Order: sequence, then C-alpha cells, then structure tokens
Amino acid sequence: MWKTVILLIITIIVIPYFSFYLDESPTELQKSTLISLAWVYVASAAYCFIVSTITKNYSQVDKFWSVIPMVYAWMACHYGNYEPRLILMAVLVSIWGIRLTLNFTRRGGFTWKFWEGEEDYRWAILRAKPEFQSPIRWMIFNLLFISYYQMGLILLFTIPIVRSMDGTPLGIFDYVIAAVFILLVVMETIADQQQYDYQTEKYRRINNNEPLEGNYKKGFVDTGLWSKSRHPNYFAEQSIWIVFYLFSGIASGNWLNWSIMGCVLLVILFYNSSVFSEEISAGKYPEYKEYQKKVPRFIPFTKW
Repeated sequence: MWKTVILLIITIIVIPYFSFYLDESPTELQKSTLISLAWVYVASAAYCFIVSTITKNYSQVDKFWSVIPMVYAWMACHYGNYEPRLILMAVLVSIWGIRLTLNFTRRGGFTWKFWEGEEDYRWAILRAKPEFQSPIRWMIFNLLFISYYQMGLILLFTIPIVRSMDGTPLGIFDYVIAAVFILLVVMETIADQQQYDYQTEKYRRINNNEPLEGNYKKGFVDTGLWSKSRHPNYFAEQSIWIVFYLFSGIASGNWLNWSIMGCVLLVILFYNSSVFSEEISAGKYPEYKEYQKKVPRFIPFTKW
C-alpha cells in the first residue's frame, strides 16, 4: 500500500512537470486564476485534514468531490469574463456536480452535522492493515494522500477550463463534446441507480430476515450496466473528465497541453481504487472471482 501511495504522490509531481514542458506557458490571466484556485484548494484540503482528524470520519474529501469542482469552474468562468465556452463548461460541471451530490446525499453522505455522514467502508479496512496501525503513519497518510492528494486531484481534473481561456470561438465540436459529456453523466446515473436499487433491496431482505435468493444471494450486482463492466460508474466518471479535457484542445489548438494531468491522474487513482475494492469483494463473495473473469474491469465489451 505504501508503494502505491508513494507512486501516486510522485505522479502528481512528475506529470505536471512534463505537461507544462510540452505546452506553452500559462498566460498571465491563467496564472492569476490558477493561483486563486490553488488558495481554495489549500484551504479546503486543510479543512478536510483537520475535521477528519478530530472526528475520525475520513470521508470529508468525499463531501467536496462533487461540490468544489463547481466552485472552481464558476471561479474560472468569472476570471475569464464569462466567455461562451467557459460558461458551457461550467454548466456541464454543474450538471455533473448536482447529480453526484444528490446521489451522495441519499446514501447518507451529508447530514446537518456537516462533519458527520457515512464514511467510505474502505477507510476502516485500510486503517486495520498492519502498516497503518501507528497513529502517526495514519495521520501522515491522511495528510498527504486522503486530504492533499485527493483534493489536489479534484483541482487538476477541473483546470481544462482554465486552459480554455482566451481560446478559439465556440464551435460545433464544443457542442458534440458537450453532448458526449451529458451521455456519460446519464450512464453514470443509470449505473449508480442500479447499484442503489440492488443494495437497498439486499439490505431490506437482510434486515427483515428474508432469504437472499437469485442475484441477491451473490451479494453483488452483475446485471444491467454491471453485466458489461465491473465498474460502469467508474468508467463513466473517468470518461467524463477525459472528455472535459478535450475542450482545452479545441480552445488552444494544442491537444497535448498542461491541463491533461488531471484526467491522467484520475485514471491512475480509479484503477488503484478498483483493485482495492475488488480485493475486498473477492474476499466477501465466492462468485466474484468468476465475475472478474467474464466481465471487463472498466471498458464494456473488451477484456480490459
């Protein structure tokens, strides 16, 4: 686990370096916008670290995941004097953010006591590992990875809107990309709903001492979109931000620019997250390993 954490921290240093090397330097407007967004990031990450340390609820970043990209997007839109492309991008981020916030809320992620709410079950499993038994080690992990790395990643996958400032006029390809973005949000919504329906019914039966039959006996959802991909919601989420990056290519004329680092790092994070999640599922559900053999991890209709 520590090797993975160190690798992720290195990537968030190395990838930005090469991304800036391959592209032209940010303009003065882009620099001032990035600085403003960076201050929000530093304050937000510090908040997540302090609150999670005090409350022992380590899902504070999860509460920001769907909300703060909207803040970043509209801040960039404001700094960019509300250019048409920036407005379109900010609206798309808002559609994504509102949808994800509602989904997180119904799962108990938000409560009126803002520091509470459902904690991702994986943090408890991770804390129980031998390498994290030391409180100091866990605090360092919380500071560097949970708080600052993840919050930094959120900023990075949003900054294509900054790279799109002072770009070419809004055109047909922007609307095509916007349509694909919306379709991916719809896909993620369907996947989340199928997962929610399955888990709700499974636990209703468990709580009422009813027998788990059919697919509920397996313990995991493998129908609908989940029969085509083991993580259709993850696939859609990664694809959303890859598509979002394409706006910066259209705006700048440079398809390999410094705002690519966010979506690349997001793919790396989701891959490692899926590995950890599947280790847990394979240990809990006897049929999960067979499911892994038959259904691709992310991309439907492939072996990938």
